Amino acid sequence: MAEYDYDLFVIGAGSGGVRASRVAASHGAKVAVAEEFRIGGTCVIRGCVPKKLLVYGSHFAEELQDAAHYGWTIDKMHFDWATLRDTVLRDVDRLETAYTNTLDSHKVEHFHERATIAGPHAVRLASGREVSARVILVATGAWPVMPHMEGSEHAITSNEVFHLPELPRRVLIQGAGYIAMEFAGVFNALGCHVTVVNRSDQILRGYDESLRDRLLQITMARGIEYRFHCPIKRLDKNAGGSVTAHFDKHDPIEADVVLVATGRSPNTSGLGLENAGVALGPKGEIPVDAYNRTSCESIYAVGDVTDRVQLTPVAIREGHAFADTVFGGNPRTIDYDCIPSAVFSQPPLAGVGLTEADARAHHGDIKVYSSDFRPMKNIFAERHERGLYKMIVCSETGKVLGVHMIGPEAPEILQAAAIAVKAGLTKADFDATVALHPSMAEELVLMR
Repeated sequence: MAEYDYDLFVIGAGSGGVRASRVAASHGAKVAVAEEFRIGGTCVIRGCVPKKLLVYGSHFAEELQDAAHYGWTIDKMHFDWATLRDTVLRDVDRLETAYTNTLDSHKVEHFHERATIAGPHAVRLASGREVSARVILVATGAWPVMPHMEGSEHAITSNEVFHLPELPRRVLIQGAGYIAMEFAGVFNALGCHVTVVNRSDQILRGYDESLRDRLLQITMARGIEYRFHCPIKRLDKNAGGSVTAHFDKHDPIEADVVLVATGRSPNTSGLGLENAGVALGPKGEIPVDAYNRTSCESIYAVGDVTDRVQLTPVAIREGHAFADTVFGGNPRTIDYDCIPSAVFSQPPLAGVGLTEADARAHHGDIKVYSSDFRPMKNIFAERHERGLYKMIVCSETGKVLGVHMIGPEAPEILQAAAIAVKAGLTKADFDATVALHPSMAEELVLMR
C-alpha cells in the first residue's frame, strides 16, 4: 500500500495551484487540490480577468463619443450595468469550467471545500476527513485588506464590486494603488462621480514618477476628484441606503458605494501552518526558499501567499517550477528580474525594469530619453491627452535599464519592449530598428 494518500495535495486552485497540479500530474504524481470558493482563483474569478472586461466595457463610452468625429451617427445611446455585469460573470463561469476541465483531464482530484494543514504530511478537510500527502503545496493567494475603522461593514472590496446590483451614481474609493485606479477609471468612464481618498499624497507608489503625475493630471481632467492625506475614519449607513464617510480633517463625503482598495495581504489565516512548524513572516506571508520550500521540508508555497511578487504570471511560473523541481527531476528557480507590470487605468500605464529614481540610486550616471506626444487616436477627440514614453539608459554601457509608458494600449506595446529590456539590449539596438509607422509603438525607436 502507498505510504500516503497522495503524492501532492494542493491547497488553493488559483492560477499557481492549478498549474502546479497539472504539471505534477503530467510527471506521474497522484494529485489532489482543495478549493473553498471557485476553481480559478482571484485572477479568473474576482480579479484581473473580470476587471479587464469591465475596463473594455467602459471604453465604449469614449469610443462612441469619438465616433461622431469620424462620421458615425449613433442614436439613442444607453448603457445598462446589468448587461455588462452579467456578461462578465458568464465569462467567469466559462473560465471556471475550463480550469476544472484542465484538472479533470490530468486526473487531478478536486475537493470543493476548505482545507487546512494538520501536520507535515496531513491535510484536514472541512468535512472532517483527513488525508495524507508526501508533499503539500499552499497556493491560497491573497485577500483584500479592510482597514480597522468604525462602520467597515458598510464598505465593499474588489471581491464584491463585480456583483453590484446597480450602477452607483457616486463612488468613493479608498486607496490609490493599481486596483483603486483601475476601478476609478471604470466607474468614471461609466458616468459615476468618483472620489479617491488616500492616506498619502501619491498614487501608484512604485511606478515611475513622471507617469504617475501624468495619470493624475489626466484623471483629474476627466472628473475624478482626489483627497490626499485623508484616510476614512468612520462610515455611517444612511436611511436611503447611501453611506457617509467621515475623516479627521476633511468634510464628510456621501456615496452610494464605498470601495476599499488598500492592498492585499497573504491569505494564511487559520491555515494551520503552525501544526507543521511553519512560521509566518511579518505580513502574514509564508517565507520560502528559491525552490518554494518552507521551513518544513514537505510543505511548499507559491504565488501571492508568499508575498514575493503578487502577479498571476509569476504565480503560474512558480507553480510550474515547483512541479518540475519536486516531481519532474528538473530543479529550477524563477528569475524575478525585469518583470513587466501594467495598470489598466484610463489611460493605461506600464513599465519594466528600473524607474528613473531607482536607476539614479543604483547606477548614478544615467540618461533619460522620452517622447511626449498626442496619440493619433486622440487627434479627432475632444480630449487633449498626451502619451509619455520614457527610456532609462546606463550612461556607461548604453544598456536599457527600464522602459515606462502611459497612453492608449501601453500594456500591449510594453510586452514586446520587455523582451528587449530582459535581453539586455542597448539604446543603440533600439535606434537601429526601423520604425513601424504610423503607430504609437514607433516612439520606442525614435526617442531622443
